[in-house]
Amino acid sequence: MKIAIYGQYYKIEDQQYLEELIALLNKNEIEFIIEKNYYDGLKDHLKIPLVNTFSSYKELDNSFDFMFTIGGDGTILRAVTYIRNSNIPIVGINTGRLGFLATVQKDEIKNAVNLLLKQDYVVKERSLLSVTTQPKIDSLASLNFALNEVSVNRKNTASMITIETYLDNEYLTSYWADGLIIATPTGSTGYSLSCGGPIITPQAKSFVITPIAPHNLNARPLVIPDDTIVKFKVSGREDKFFLSLDSRITTINSSSEVAIQKSKFNLKMVEINEQTFIKTLREKLLWGQDTRN
Repeated sequence: MKIAIYGQYYKIEDQQYLEELIALLNKNEIEFIIEKNYYDGLKDHLKIPLVNTFSSYKELDNSFDFMFTIGGDGTILRAVTYIRNSNIPIVGINTGRLGFLATVQKDEIKNAVNLLLKQDYVVKERSLLSVTTQPKIDSLASLNFALNEVSVNRKNTASMITIETYLDNEYLTSYWADGLIIATPTGSTGYSLSCGGPIITPQAKSFVITPIAPHNLNARPLVIPDDTIVKFKVSGREDKFFLSLDSRITTINSSSEVAIQKSKFNLKMVEINEQTFIKTLREKLLWGQDTRN
């Protein structure tokens, strides 16, 4: 077995769990490499031998069985920029807070490794969004995809913006709002949910369009088929606006046309120990915690 390990930054409270993971990998003779920036942050704190590192998605290929992420859901969103279309399944170890995606709890690492070795797990695919713009934006040349959502927001103004929106080239509406979110089923439990959007199960073939603080109160979240191409143009008192792909932000202006559609590749997520989306949803949102249940 061969795995990659990724974390955004070293945290002292993660030390015992990292040492446990690395000891388990060595004990079971599992080959592993660690993302270079993450390794540089932890090598002086952990009692681990010198290991191989990676610093680019080009160094990851189908010879890897898994990528372990150490952190929360935000760490997985960053890890996607390394995995891209390589089809490496992610095993998310949750040392963060909520953990909708990182479902392996930090006290379950040993059990998780054992189940992987026994091939006792399920791989579920998650859809991504792909973004193109006219005129083209250099920063989106290779990183034009998002796992959670693509959103457009006001930049240098407190005033609303207007997002003229089309579905498959048919005019939908012009949202007067602070912004607009196009979310995948994975992203439906994130930013979109906090703005009043619905929860969508990961295998549903749908996306959701959710306005951010709309002025026209009859503008409600809209669920659409995932083969729909969403296009929009933005206008407002200022000429520049934020375009966000998960946590990566670029700037567009009023002459930009943005097109969003389902990506040609999916992300593979590993479910271990029957930690399904429904179970995670019930636990994280405390459904059924009412004493009447």
